[in-house]
Amino acid sequence: MDVEIRVEPELRGVKVVIHAPARTAEVEALAERLAAEGPILGFREQEAVPLASEDILRFYGEDKEVRAQTAAGVYTVRFRLYELEERLPKGQFVRVSHSEIVNLRQVMGLDLSLTGTIRMTLRGGIACYVSRRYVKKIKEALGL
Repeated sequence: MDVEIRVEPELRGVKVVIHAPARTAEVEALAERLAAEGPILGFREQEAVPLASEDILRFYGEDKEVRAQTAAGVYTVRFRLYELEERLPKGQFVRVSHSEIVNLRQVMGLDLSLTGTIRMTLRGGIACYVSRRYVKKIKEALGL
């Protein structure tokens, strides 16, 4: 892989262009890593904590704010859910409802017995429900 850096003082920000002979999994992974602009900060009281994606159980909307739930507690994040959906690794995080994104690596069990929906159990016994609109997407993501 060749890496080339060009300094162009007239640019207002950093722009990265990937030139590749084909769109491969490696190229997609590289683009995702470049798109992630550092860690997601979680805020609790007067404390700001960088949240590692593997530690996050879920993101959800509550009281007109977006929260990130980890095993260590709940934090407020300064992103909207649609921004997080674009920013987070596609194979790891998936939207399960209008107001919730779940880390698939934290799913401990699925209850498919409910008609038209799926109940997901995350680490720590946290229950999430997949809305009807997202059931097909979840089944595809999990290979069901």
